[in-house]
Amino acid sequence: MKFIVGTKTGMTQVFDESGVCRAATVLTVLPATVSQVKTKDKDGYVAVQLASGAQKEQRVSKAQIGHFGSPIAVAREFRPQSDTPVTLEKGATVSVDAFAPGDTITVSAISKGKGFQGVVKRHGFGGGRRSHGQKHSEREPGSIGATGMNRVLKGTRMAGRMGSDTITVKNLTVLQVNAAENILVVSGAVPGRKGTLVEVYATN
Repeated sequence: MKFIVGTKTGMTQVFDESGVCRAATVLTVLPATVSQVKTKDKDGYVAVQLASGAQKEQRVSKAQIGHFGSPIAVAREFRPQSDTPVTLEKGATVSVDAFAPGDTITVSAISKGKGFQGVVKRHGFGGGRRSHGQKHSEREPGSIGATGMNRVLKGTRMAGRMGSDTITVKNLTVLQVNAAENILVVSGAVPGRKGTLVEVYATN
């Protein structure tokens, strides 16, 4: 299983071999170091922990510095999706050249935060009518009650906080790999704004 952590740089267009223009997302992937390999006997589950980037020492706890050996900016764990044994060892380096064009990948990132939004934007409600004496009801949610129950049912779609959720997108394709500049170009859109941390792992 191949995996890496990167940041979203932006979107662009890529022409494939047949001349078809495809929307693509550019990810900047810094080389990461395997800081820990967890086993089922010792830790209860199998996972590989990656650490990358540098951070100011005053922003990192002493426990983290003792674990990683130096102030680390990013640390993520990846669990194998099958019973395949982990071949990586502690101290190994994982970089963007682990991927190749054509690989099918899954990405996970935090989506853009949109703050408190109404039902029209959050859930796609149509709003109220603009005729027959209706007033200021264009974006209202409408009735939220149920006859005879005297309460609002759990899960009723209403206004509230929108965005800043962990979103996972499956079945994206690696279009280009630039090992010299640590750049990974994937098909389609990746959740988040520019600079968002993105977890990438291959599924094939």
